[in-house]
Amino acid sequence: MTVTLNHTIVPARDNGRAARFFADVMGLECLPPAGARGHFAPVRVNGSLTLDYMTVEDPEGHHLAFDVDPATFGAILARLRERGVPYGSHPADRANGRVDHPLCPRGLFFSDDSGNLYEVMSPE
Repeated sequence: MTVTLNHTIVPARDNGRAARFFADVMGLECLPPAGARGHFAPVRVNGSLTLDYMTVEDPEGHHLAFDVDPATFGAILARLRERGVPYGSHPADRANGRVDHPLCPRGLFFSDDSGNLYEVMSPE
């Protein structure tokens, strides 16, 4: 059997707000609350993966990186610009407004208010 990641927990100050922010920027779907007490706010990333946002008192940010096709990259970039979300080409400079990623032709980093760092990479 192939090993496939099913879900990962993403810490957040407010799970619903963080899930909506990520889903809106990435063009993804928020799912109904999950977990025994409905304490997860899941976002469907693809057919086999959800990011399950969980409210915690002092969230410790995670780094989550995504490969996307050029059209998806363009749509994500447009949504970041429309919402005024800072982005940049390097994790140490997430607000330089550039997409000249050091590891791929086009890429960017952006953060949420819980300190999670999102990386989006495109082959062209």
